[in-house]
Amino acid sequence: MLIDVHAHLQYKDFENDLDDVIKRAEEVGVKAIIVNGLTKEDNKKVLELSKKYDVIKVALGIHPNEVKSTSDKDFEEIFSFIRENKDNIIAIGECGLDYYHDKDEGILKRQKEVFIKFLKLAEELNKPIIIHNRKAERDVIDILKNYKVKALLHFFSGNMKLAKQAEEIGCYFSIPVSIIRSEHFKTLVNKVSISKILTETDSPYGNPEVGRNEPSYVKKTIKEISVIKDISLKDTENIVYQNFQALFS
Repeated sequence: MLIDVHAHLQYKDFENDLDDVIKRAEEVGVKAIIVNGLTKEDNKKVLELSKKYDVIKVALGIHPNEVKSTSDKDFEEIFSFIRENKDNIIAIGECGLDYYHDKDEGILKRQKEVFIKFLKLAEELNKPIIIHNRKAERDVIDILKNYKVKALLHFFSGNMKLAKQAEEIGCYFSIPVSIIRSEHFKTLVNKVSISKILTETDSPYGNPEVGRNEPSYVKKTIKEISVIKDISLKDTENIVYQNFQALFS
C-alpha cells in the first residue's frame, strides 16, 4: 500500500496520458494520490480530477509564490470555495512560505498573513495542512506553534535541528523520490521517527533522473526508507500507510 501525498497531476504535463499515469501508480500499489491546488483556477481543476479518479484525493490552497499576484477578492473566493467543498477535500494545501524566490519584505509579510489565514481555516474545518516551506523552515515552525493543526512539511530542506523541532511539535515529513540521490533526505529519514514519515513525488517535478516524475515512483522512495531504517519493505509500506491514515483521517 503506497501513498503519494504531494503531486500536481492537474498540470499540462499529464494532459495526454493521465489515464496511463494513474494505471501505473495503481499497478505498483498506490492507494492515494493527494493532488495539491496552487491557484484559484488550479483548485477547481484538482476537484474535477478527483471526480474522475477515485485514487486522487484533494488538497486546496495557494502556493506562496502566487500570493503577490492574488487579490484580496480572489482570496475571499478561494476560502469560500474551500469551505463549500470541505467534505470533498482531504487537506488544506499547498500553502506556506517561500523565501527562495521572493525577497521583498512586503511580499514576505503578506505571505505570512495568508499562511496564518490558512492555518486558521485548517483549525476551523479540522483539516490537516500541507506546507511549502522553502528557505522559510524556521518561520514556518515558529508560526505553527501557535495553532492546533496536523501539519505535513512538504519537501523539507531545513537542517536537522529544525527537523527535530518540527517533529517535537508533531509535524510529519513527506520524503521525495530525490532521496535516491540526496544525502539531505537520507539524513532526514535517519534522524526522524518513522512514525512521522510519508512519501511524495511533487510530480511532475522532483525526478532525480531524466524525465517527468509521476506517482508510481514512490516505490523507489519506500525502498530507500526501508534500507535506511533497516525495516522490511512490507513493514515500511504498512507503517507509512498507517501514518497517512493517522494524519489524514
